[in-house]
Amino acid sequence: MIGLNEHPDAAPLPPPSRAPELAAKLFAEGGWLQSSLGLEHRPQQEKMARATAAAMKADESLLFEAGTGVGKSLAYLLPGIIHAMDQSRQMIVSTHTIALQEQLDQKDLPLCRRVFSSNEETKPYAAFKSAVLVGKGNYLCTTRLATALRDKHELFATPEHEELQRIAAWAETTAEGLRHELNPAPSHEVWEMVSADSSGCARKYCDPEKCPYQRARARIRSAHVIIVNHSLLFAHINAGGAAEKGGSRGVLFPDDFVVLDEAHTVPEVATDHCGLRLSSYGTDRMLKYLYNPKTKRGLLQKHGDAVDKQLVVDALEAAHQFFAFIDERLLSKQAIVRVRSEGFAEPWLDAPLGAIHKAVRTRADKMDEGRERDELLEQAGKLKTYQTSLRQFLAVADAEKTVYWVERSGKRQTIVTLRTAPIDIAPFIRDELLRRETSVLFTSATLAMGGRIEPFQARVGAENVKTAVEHSPFDFEKNMRVFVAADVPLPTPKEARLALDVLIDYIDFCTRRTKGGTLVLFTSYFDMKQVADALEPIYQGARRPFFMQGRDYSRTELARQLREAGNGVLFGTDSFWTGIDVPGDALSQVIITRLPFEVPTHPILEARTEWIRERGGNPFNELTLPDALIKFRQGIGRLIRTAKDRGVITLLDSRITQKTYGRLFLECLPKQNHVKMNRENRIERFQPFV
Repeated sequence: MIGLNEHPDAAPLPPPSRAPELAAKLFAEGGWLQSSLGLEHRPQQEKMARATAAAMKADESLLFEAGTGVGKSLAYLLPGIIHAMDQSRQMIVSTHTIALQEQLDQKDLPLCRRVFSSNEETKPYAAFKSAVLVGKGNYLCTTRLATALRDKHELFATPEHEELQRIAAWAETTAEGLRHELNPAPSHEVWEMVSADSSGCARKYCDPEKCPYQRARARIRSAHVIIVNHSLLFAHINAGGAAEKGGSRGVLFPDDFVVLDEAHTVPEVATDHCGLRLSSYGTDRMLKYLYNPKTKRGLLQKHGDAVDKQLVVDALEAAHQFFAFIDERLLSKQAIVRVRSEGFAEPWLDAPLGAIHKAVRTRADKMDEGRERDELLEQAGKLKTYQTSLRQFLAVADAEKTVYWVERSGKRQTIVTLRTAPIDIAPFIRDELLRRETSVLFTSATLAMGGRIEPFQARVGAENVKTAVEHSPFDFEKNMRVFVAADVPLPTPKEARLALDVLIDYIDFCTRRTKGGTLVLFTSYFDMKQVADALEPIYQGARRPFFMQGRDYSRTELARQLREAGNGVLFGTDSFWTGIDVPGDALSQVIITRLPFEVPTHPILEARTEWIRERGGNPFNELTLPDALIKFRQGIGRLIRTAKDRGVITLLDSRITQKTYGRLFLECLPKQNHVKMNRENRIERFQPFV
């Protein structure tokens, strides 16, 4: 996929970017944002816009922490759109959460258009084009659908024909052709045969006016602003990114420049996408795509013979034995186990995979050029890649730089997955983002740890990149109150039951005495469930809506329900510490039950701890504490979302007052004064807003 500047090396030099000049006029006190639209002047926003515009024009990177309320979206979107249109380049805006992605697409970009339209000098920029980049597998391909309908007897079992017809009927009316538009969702087996995630969906085979994915590609090619999420961004980078498309400059597409919003999550997401992931479920689907012995359907039902199909049957049996052995040998007692050396399993899958690869490749070589040959070659490539990856894993080939582990997952804990990840993600980010001769902006409300941005710089390999911090303009001294419970027992094994009972007592007390809604953040799903079991009946008796992560609704839906409830109580763990936006009285208290320290039992954390220790460092100070401080800041940041918001932060971890590092957490609070309380004096000391 190529972007606006299809031949950057041959294109004439574009006019100079006016981003710095126009950003100054837009964001200055009395500037166009104020005079034309009546938006308030925010000095912090002006500083960010000026710094962002300068970095973009100079093709330099920048780390910019912008506190809640700075208005960072406009501060990078307006200069970025100007720069993109002046230079005929594309701005990639990547987010972590769907909520921010939707906000940018549905609220912020339309506002940018209004801003540009309100002034004669900026009016040409109102014609900018934008698009949301979605993974290929989410799109319907009408060419593959037509093939599936034609060959349904070879590809599908009879019960699946009805599902195929349902998709075909939907295809006649769908605007975008995205899977989530089809309700109920299509089955994986059928969708796999009609989605765009195949070499069979290509411009040379598909009508660009009819194929939803080809239409989406056209929108992406002509867009000045492309919105994407971090996961898809790093998936594309791992697939080659701009470098694979022939560009010497750019990250995702040739000559682009990038904004990473919610950048505090980048190291984690990049780590998750930079290793191998070989699962029993994925292996089964890959092989059954070729031939399913139960349904007698698949590509080789049409293009292969009995020998080819038997090779798939043999590989399926070998895969079952291989993953069953891993499960029994390594995962019988715990769901995640680190692998440190080779010899833990035999390469039972190697020969069967090699045999199928050879057979599929032979079949493809005997076919004429065309879509069906391309699909077989694609499957042969997947088999070869899988075989090579499996060999690397079994050999534990790069143990000094890579951590290897196996895990059980899925609703029934029946999926076995082999996984790897880099111990240090900084070299990857440095090479794939910061050394691509283009501007990359990392921005978030929480990049600094304990007042220092250097730890985050080191984490992303950006030691030589410029940094800036602009604090929130909100009046936290007036609108926030902080209470710290000093008598909650430390969460030691010996005091675990007592600590949980005291926690339940405090949460009950604080939620009853606070008007509006409450978000209770946990670090343990077990603790959350125990507290919920004790308090949910009480909330029901008081007619207070109660919501908990992990039941029937997504994070986005739970946040929406809390906003509508007005006085609800929401219990959440890990992902609820960040990205939840509930302004107003619907969220007037955030309770933090425990400081968010990660216990280094996961193989990645364990390996990083060992790596830091081997270098003579202190894992707690360099890894555990900085990560906890950022997560703590994110949790605190859920409370005050607008200038008019006010509310209470309640901290139920006495380590804040008893441990030396506790002061670093207190220093993270935007309001420095706090009130200590215990169960004896809390009635008079805990005074939330009335």
